[in-house]
Amino acid sequence: MVPGVSMSEPWSEGQTVALKRAGAAPIVVRLARGPQKVGEEGVLDLTELLGQVPGATVVWLGQSYRALRPSLSDLLGSVRRGAQIITAKDAMQLLFLAGVGPGAVVAEAGSGSGALTIALAFAVGPAGHVVSYDRRDDFLEVARANVRRAGLEDRVTFRRRDVVAEGFDANDLSSVVLDLPEPWAVLPAARSALAPGAYVATFTPTYNQLERTVRTLREIGYDEVRAVELLERGLHVGEGGTRPAFEMLGHTGFLASGRRVD
Repeated sequence: MVPGVSMSEPWSEGQTVALKRAGAAPIVVRLARGPQKVGEEGVLDLTELLGQVPGATVVWLGQSYRALRPSLSDLLGSVRRGAQIITAKDAMQLLFLAGVGPGAVVAEAGSGSGALTIALAFAVGPAGHVVSYDRRDDFLEVARANVRRAGLEDRVTFRRRDVVAEGFDANDLSSVVLDLPEPWAVLPAARSALAPGAYVATFTPTYNQLERTVRTLREIGYDEVRAVELLERGLHVGEGGTRPAFEMLGHTGFLASGRRVD
């Protein structure tokens, strides 16, 4: 569920609802009075939910759904793609490497479709904030719409800015997260914008990008430099017949991080 919102708090207008039924992916919508269009599925009116507590039943198109507080997985599953999104396995590790937690003030460079923005906003909670930079208006538009759909727009400020050329217009940041083709070009500016002891984390898809990123982290004095790749393999579990799945989520990108220690 979204941090800072009680599971037993009655629904109010503008909150985000996950409509869930067994065996089907949740449908994530904003709670509003009156009919609203939901994707290509049809029109839905959730007015009757207002004032009720989560868990109430909603009947729509002949199916019964439970109206639940959305989890981070629900929110990420609802992202409408523009740019390629960072997968959940990489997003969660980036949060760890960047030291992102409740109350943090985080700068993200490369808004993309807003999937990582949503994960960051979820993690910082109502007391934190995310500033998301991108130099493309179309990416900012898509990311802003996805964050609004997730109900986290109050925690995010979007700014059109080329951080490679202009750096950051913020300082004393808790974390900086970079999803850019040339993250090494931003690492000096990120170091200046970070609070002492804070972390930068990067996502790059190729070895050449990773090598140059890590080399720059070391050259300009970041401490605790790390580089990792995550591979996700499911398991088919049965009594006496558990085995690895035949398919796995393999290479999606390389992650690197460093800490500002003066």
